[in-house]
Amino acid sequence: MDTLTLDKPKNMRQRIVLNVAPRKYDFLLELLQNFDFVKVVEENDDGDSREEIIENLKQAAKDLKLIKEGKLKGRPAREFLKEL
Repeated sequence: MDTLTLDKPKNMRQRIVLNVAPRKYDFLLELLQNFDFVKVVEENDDGDSREEIIENLKQAAKDLKLIKEGKLKGRPAREFLKEL
């Protein structure tokens, strides 16, 4: 089955993930794209979409800046690696 992810605008972040039978995927995708209030983000089973990767990198840069400014507490790399 193909996976279709729907996101609301950033100020109302909510997500819907649908597993759709391949024969119905194109129909559903076309239908949903006609709604102006729906943002369709197609993902592969390989992991995050390009948009999610970019958003995650932006958030990481913001977090790093806040940590350097002392407004957010970081954690040691060794502690992080132990969790993996």
